[in-house]
Amino acid sequence: MTGTPKSPDQTAGSRRRPPGPEKSDRQSRGAAGSVQSVDRAVSVLEILARHGEAGVTEIADELGVHKSTAFRLLGVLENRGLVGQAKDRGKYFLGAGVLRLAGAAAVRMDISQEGAPVCRELADELGETVNIAVLDDDAAVNIMQARGPASVTAQNWLGRRTPLHATSSGKVLLAHLPTTLREGLVARTLPRLTEHTVTGTAALRGELDTVVEQGFATAVEELEVGLAAVAAPVRAHDGKVIGALSASGPVYRLTQDRLTELAKRTVAAAAELSRRMGYSL
Repeated sequence: MTGTPKSPDQTAGSRRRPPGPEKSDRQSRGAAGSVQSVDRAVSVLEILARHGEAGVTEIADELGVHKSTAFRLLGVLENRGLVGQAKDRGKYFLGAGVLRLAGAAAVRMDISQEGAPVCRELADELGETVNIAVLDDDAAVNIMQARGPASVTAQNWLGRRTPLHATSSGKVLLAHLPTTLREGLVARTLPRLTEHTVTGTAALRGELDTVVEQGFATAVEELEVGLAAVAAPVRAHDGKVIGALSASGPVYRLTQDRLTELAKRTVAAAAELSRRMGYSL
């Protein structure tokens, strides 16, 4: 004996029920599980940092998880170069990827520490805002700032990510990237932030070549109307450009003649900071 047939609307309705509380619970548990996995992965790195090397069983015991869980975590970390394995002993150790990340962090700390007195002296001399910026993926991020007496009400740029194509610091960093990477960034569709922003590939490429030749970059009302800036490269001991030192202020003070003078002083200050970072001509 069969029951009363369901209408198409009833059948479709049963298939299209809105997600209930159980789906929300699953999503919450999934998010919590992801956070737990990240926490465990960081714990693995800390364990290896303490012991130098360790096997799956040791790591699983310290984490309080099954060996299969520890093995999966190690596999992900190994794929990203953060962990290596001694095949003959089955032991794991910190990989070169950790050194790469640590090196990048060390550079930022070093340039901030060494750059503080240089920024302060230049800001006092010029009376304007002085920043040190480093490359952060496809942007320039300011990691050090000093304000001169004329810039008391100036905007705080510390920690701010700014576009490479529309700032003096960004142009310096972009100009000194490896050719393939630089071309990839230049060829993208670039946002026009003001009527003065350079967005054309050919025009920007030509400007970056000039930056390399003359040793500094300028940006006049390209990021914000009324703002002008000049920046010069900061180099590491091997000559690689690791940052940009900039001076910025309002266009009514930073006329073309004033920018030319600021460029000379900024280039000299950037050279001093490069010397502090171990670079010598």
